Amino acid sequence: MSVIRSFIFSLISALLIAAATSALAASSEADFKAAYAAAEAANKEAGTLRNQWTVTAAAMAAAKKAAESGDFEKAVAQSKEAEALAKASIFQATDEKEAWKALEIK
Repeated sequence: MSVIRSFIFSLISALLIAAATSALAASSEADFKAAYAAAEAANKEAGTLRNQWTVTAAAMAAAKKAAESGDFEKAVAQSKEAEALAKASIFQATDEKEAWKALEIK
């Protein structure tokens, strides 16, 4: 199981770095709306798998708050982070759906 956890951690790290670097360009309200919609869609899919993470909800709330204050660069970055977290939770749910079968009962 430690290999799976290491992989999940690596995946999350890569997604967060990608989200952070892509948000360096100046962002607009339209960019925020697109990024937030993608995060909502991924989080909804995680919900159907019954594996939504609380940190995803926190990132989405932070994105909405930043957008309301007019800081669209931060809002886009938070939205992309939320999307990455939601996708990682989807990966975890689908991976663990079959991984338990490989466990050895001692």
